[in-house]
Amino acid sequence: MINRESIEAFFTYHAPGADDVPKYTAIREHAKTLALVIMENTPPSADQTAAIRLLRECVMTANAAIAVTPHLPSR
Repeated sequence: MINRESIEAFFTYHAPGADDVPKYTAIREHAKTLALVIMENTPPSADQTAAIRLLRECVMTANAAIAVTPHLPSR
């Protein structure tokens, strides 16, 4: 459920903690590997571009989960 505390958490900068950096790195590196697999195994096309774009969105959403979730009100 969205509430004022959630909005505050979503739109506030949350600096990464020391424990978070390896998590961001792992997600980014694995996504890069998948992006290369997609690029090398699909023809250049709108679908290839969409697949890479969605993978980027997936990485950003995963990063948000790391950054924001601990600041959300408990459910």
